[in-house]
Amino acid sequence: MSKKSMAKLAQKKVIVGLDHVHLKKCVDCLVGKQNRVAFKSSIPSRAKNVLDLVHSELCEPDVNVKSLGGARYFVTFIDDHSRKTWVYTLKTKDWALDVFKQFLALLERETGKKLKCIWTDNGGEYKGSFSTFCKEHGIRQQFTPPKTPQLNGLAERMNRTLLERVMCLLSHSKLPQSFWGEALLAAVYVWNRSPSVPLKYDTPEKVWTGKEVSYKYLWVFGCMAFVHIPKDERSKLDSKTRPCVFIGYGQDEFGYRFFYPIQKKLIRSRDAVFIENETIEDVVARKEVPSTDASQPSLGLVPQTPRPTEAGEKVQHDQPEIVEQDADEDGQPPVIEGSPVQMTRFGRVTRRSTRYPETEYVSLTDGGEPESFTEAMIDEHKQRWIQAMQDEMDSLYENKTFELVKLSKGKRALKNKWVFKIKHDEHNRQPRFKARLVVKGFSQRKGIDFDEIFSPVVKMTSIRTVLGLATSLNLEVEQMDVKTAFLHGDLEEEIYMEQPEGFKKEKKEDYVCRLRKSLYGLKHAPRQWYKKFESIMGEQGYMKTTSDHCVFVKKFPDGDFIILLLYVDDMLIAGQNVSKINDLKKDLSKSFAMKDLA
Repeated sequence: MSKKSMAKLAQKKVIVGLDHVHLKKCVDCLVGKQNRVAFKSSIPSRAKNVLDLVHSELCEPDVNVKSLGGARYFVTFIDDHSRKTWVYTLKTKDWALDVFKQFLALLERETGKKLKCIWTDNGGEYKGSFSTFCKEHGIRQQFTPPKTPQLNGLAERMNRTLLERVMCLLSHSKLPQSFWGEALLAAVYVWNRSPSVPLKYDTPEKVWTGKEVSYKYLWVFGCMAFVHIPKDERSKLDSKTRPCVFIGYGQDEFGYRFFYPIQKKLIRSRDAVFIENETIEDVVARKEVPSTDASQPSLGLVPQTPRPTEAGEKVQHDQPEIVEQDADEDGQPPVIEGSPVQMTRFGRVTRRSTRYPETEYVSLTDGGEPESFTEAMIDEHKQRWIQAMQDEMDSLYENKTFELVKLSKGKRALKNKWVFKIKHDEHNRQPRFKARLVVKGFSQRKGIDFDEIFSPVVKMTSIRTVLGLATSLNLEVEQMDVKTAFLHGDLEEEIYMEQPEGFKKEKKEDYVCRLRKSLYGLKHAPRQWYKKFESIMGEQGYMKTTSDHCVFVKKFPDGDFIILLLYVDDMLIAGQNVSKINDLKKDLSKSFAMKDLA
């Protein structure tokens, strides 16, 4: 009988002489009943700096399927601080040390820091020569105990996530399983640009590089793409394009990667037009584009077997055959990520997707802020979102932004939506839940809902000039920010908006909001804000310069002066007298909700 059961009997006093239960550890009981120590879950933590700790795990996707380059395995390296992930495909497990040397040289040269520790499971690929190399370079190895993958959870979960995404990409693209290596590289590329919970919904790429991430160059994996044929590879009457399948990004190379089914090879190019709602099935179904070589085979099915490789050849990035286009016919070199690689001679060609209707959206995140009011109502932080929306409505009522009225005959009410955001300060303290009510201003009609929308901002030359004056004349420089700037603009037009979701007045559900002041999303909200600010500055005796309408100057009788620069809702104030600058701040605070950034 167990100790717990005996204690229950003692409590009920049904056994004579058994008042309490105290059992010593019994080897015989352990023989039949010993369990594993429970794995306790913990809050995600991070190393203090990049390369302080790297997690690694080797994985075999499918024992029967090789990649295009003949690889059977892949290995991931994950920086614990930034959560950025690197992946390498391997033909055999003993390649792990070779790719680790490449990885180490690349990252240490890029960051100027040394790798301190690598955390792996107890696999043989991380022992022997791998351990010897780590000891020689002062890299501490941390191994999990045998048969405890839970202790290598970060790398294990990453490999599972990547394999799940690979399966999704192959299913959607209709590509055979031999393309798993290309799908893996594409999945990692997107993962590094996706918000991460341990990073407070920042992205690994931004944390690693310190630079903002661009999403303008993401395309649907496996979609059809027409790749430009360079002038020296065709005659004047030959076609200028070839139908290909988009299979990934250049990684450390320039341009995009494509599969050309006609010649069954990979192509790297920067000049392409993407058709995202068509796959390789559509490429195969198309008639063959005339080729420069009459002996080329007609467009056939995608090869199911990888190209044979020479003995000893190591293919790191799954490249059966690469045709590089180092320049287009204008002599322009290929470009790196972040440049307009999707532009053609006549501009970017886009086509409306039939696979993803405009009423739907595709999220690249793994969670975070709700995308709509409905999602907020089923979110785990529902009450906090409700409070955030109530705070926004209180602010609108306090500012007298709108009033409820019956919709005038012949008028229409603009729609709106809630935009949700979780904000973190620089100290990563308690997150703030923010909600903004935004008008769908794209449905406004010029001449009816607005006339002019242009709003000036200060020129960079003006900023440089004023900062130069501040340095030479030893001026005081202050900075201020206007809270909810666009809500201060007065509207001249008769504009109506539907009541916000979740805040329709009882017994007035058929009423609409007559906007008295600007609201986020209106096309002319920036202009109305500028006009409001211009009038307030005029009342204070400030004059705008003729060369820059966002530079306001006031000269005082005693010879002092103040210069104010306006960039949307940010202000830079330079002057000789601190007390007069403070007076200006107080006067502005009477008209607007200000935040002093001094």
